[in-house]
Amino acid sequence: MLTLPAWKCPEWTLNATLANISSPEFTEEWQKRIRELQGAIMVASCVQMLVGFSGLIGFLMRFIGPLTIAPTISLVALPLFDSAGHDAGIHWGISFLTIFLIVLFSQYLKHIAIPVPVYGGEKRCHTSKFYMFQVFPVLLALCISWLICFVLTATDTFPLVPTAYGYQARTDTKGSVLSQAPWFRFPYPGQWGLPTISLAGVFGIIAGVISSMVESVGDYYACARLVGAPPPPKHAINRGIGIEGLGCLLAGAWGTGNGTTSYSENVGALGITGVGSRRVTVVAGCVLLVMGVLGKVGAAFATIPPPVIGGMFLVMFGVISAVGISNLQYVDMNSSRNLFIFGFSIYCGLAIPNWVNKNTEKLQTGILQLDQVIQVLLTTGMFVGGFLGFLLDNTIPGSLEERGLLAWNRIREESEETAMASAIYALPWGIGTAFCTSRCFQVLPFCPQLDHHGKGKTSVSQSTLASDASSSGEGLPMVKESPL
Repeated sequence: MLTLPAWKCPEWTLNATLANISSPEFTEEWQKRIRELQGAIMVASCVQMLVGFSGLIGFLMRFIGPLTIAPTISLVALPLFDSAGHDAGIHWGISFLTIFLIVLFSQYLKHIAIPVPVYGGEKRCHTSKFYMFQVFPVLLALCISWLICFVLTATDTFPLVPTAYGYQARTDTKGSVLSQAPWFRFPYPGQWGLPTISLAGVFGIIAGVISSMVESVGDYYACARLVGAPPPPKHAINRGIGIEGLGCLLAGAWGTGNGTTSYSENVGALGITGVGSRRVTVVAGCVLLVMGVLGKVGAAFATIPPPVIGGMFLVMFGVISAVGISNLQYVDMNSSRNLFIFGFSIYCGLAIPNWVNKNTEKLQTGILQLDQVIQVLLTTGMFVGGFLGFLLDNTIPGSLEERGLLAWNRIREESEETAMASAIYALPWGIGTAFCTSRCFQVLPFCPQLDHHGKGKTSVSQSTLASDASSSGEGLPMVKESPL
């Protein structure tokens, strides 16, 4: 949206010698753009909530198979190779150190338990085994690399000249951010003024929302595969998309300048750590709320050097790409039809956005709103690849077994019926058991359905499921329930 001529920043704001960032004129220049983004995000979020809570996205899932999901998930990470390589290339030594530590902790040391003191239970004071390297490989690698960069910065081992190679690996390049950040700051709705709405902005954000929903559906399946859980049932997908829209509405009201969606990088982190507990996510969300109020804490994370982030991205994006390709296990890859659909979708998902980014002037239709929608959609690789996979898979003749839909639908139907799926995708804190047994709630497409015996599927608790699975030797092989 901000690429439109009406919203491009004036030249005087880009010149550090001319711009006074504390002046009312400069403040108004960026705040009116934030207000425009706020209005567009809030309107577009209503569209996403409608698609999710109405069950439309769940209805479309019957036409979505592995040949749609595979390129969509893979193209979440593949186009980001340039960004990951750029950050890692700022200092390859630090990047390789971060990669080495992540691989060491997550792959070689994951079965090594560390004794930790525990107080409670029958023995009161005793030690318990804790698989720290398997649970915190990314966090440990980040902290160690970050600490090493701080030591190398304090000893001036990294160069002091901003143009020298490796300077951006210093931890003090953004020292002003930490010093200028207030200790406490409480954000509130409308803090930048009353949001404004324009047709061009709304259509541009709606195009982004469409791409976001396609990516999110792929993320849901990727998360399920990585933790060994059943594929998400329709009501869970409907609920997920609807709640993401609600998050966008709140983000727009608070004036963050962006929406909210499932973060694909976290899917990669989930694959490395194997931690699939929702309680961990809830606690992490509470930590983020505290960090949003404590300005110094949030600013401290801005000092993480880009090479550390680049090293993590190289590992995580590789995992995401592999997860996408793994969906092809349900498809007959000896079929020339399937080889064509997947290969063509992936290649176009890389080539078309690259060409559009370099030739935006050749897609001018004379209608600004239409130009923006076209540009946003065609520069989103996951949308291009996913749409082509969806279109070709549903139009080129092929049997259900050849397309992978036979095995895919069987797994999906089982995920709708099993107690494991019921517990995993149930509403939290017994809400499903308490409310979804009512007939009026059964018609809601985002509410868990009743089983054949008239009991709520949500009656099986996740803790009971975990204990039953562990006693029988079966269960989620990668899910690590948090003791929180």
